[in-house]
Amino acid sequence: MMDMKATNIPISWRLLDAAEALASRLWPTSMRRFTGWLLLSPAFLLVFVLVAGLVLIAGYSLHELDTSTYRLKADYTLENYADIVAKPTYWKYIGRSLLAALIVTVVTVTLAFPYAYVMVRTRSPLLRKLLLISLFLPFFIGQVVRAYGWLILLGNQGLLNVAFGWIGLGPFNMIANYGAVIVGLVQFMLPFAALLLAPAIVAIHEEMELASESLGANWLRTLWHVTLPMAKPGLIAASVVVFTLTLTDFAMPEILGGGTTDFIANGIYDAFFQLSDKGFGSALSIILVALGSLLVALIFALAGAGTLSFIAEKRK
Repeated sequence: MMDMKATNIPISWRLLDAAEALASRLWPTSMRRFTGWLLLSPAFLLVFVLVAGLVLIAGYSLHELDTSTYRLKADYTLENYADIVAKPTYWKYIGRSLLAALIVTVVTVTLAFPYAYVMVRTRSPLLRKLLLISLFLPFFIGQVVRAYGWLILLGNQGLLNVAFGWIGLGPFNMIANYGAVIVGLVQFMLPFAALLLAPAIVAIHEEMELASESLGANWLRTLWHVTLPMAKPGLIAASVVVFTLTLTDFAMPEILGGGTTDFIANGIYDAFFQLSDKGFGSALSIILVALGSLLVALIFALAGAGTLSFIAEKRK
């Protein structure tokens, strides 16, 4: 009778039992108190690699290039940073990158919020699935492919100019300019912003909005005084992610900018691979990291820690 019962046990249960027995042998009960640290070890390793890389780059940035050998000199110097400060071109890179990051952040979050709100609040399962599929589809297409897609759409012989030609307009120059880069970046960042905003909207109970409307507030006042303040953690998280990704972007300015709207990342690429000056490129990299870190710290100081503060409040 016992054998018959044993043979009726599903194979998946047996596999789970075998896995549990193997885990208990490899990680005995006496080691259980270290389980949390074991799970965190990949994150610690990743942070260590990133910090080690930054330290190495910072070291390179303090050495000037010897143009006779195209190797870095042994002497430590701040000459690379002085060159960056003295050259207006790199100030343009920095200003252009910061302005684009600001514009893309504002536009992207403004467009992503209603998308995420409708996706969360809709009563139609079909519409929710369509919005989710539309949100995740771009992740299966690389940024470079999407940039070339915009070239096909906006180019001088692109679909839009062909359509304008049918009605006697154009052709218009819609690529190799700042506007094309902004459009490409907004389209690229929208899924990230919507995914970060959706959990914040889910955390807002619909009864809060209904209570506001029952007290006489219209939908606009409810949105401004109830929904947006309660969605602040998601708004901060989405803004920080979009801002930093835009600030450090390389592909969109390179492809859609046509060499006329380079960002800091493009200047770093040129320093490393066109000028073969890893000291100067490293100095630009350190400036980019410092600038991004400073701005993110400023955002957190002024607006809070986004989803991190939301989690901390929930735990209290």
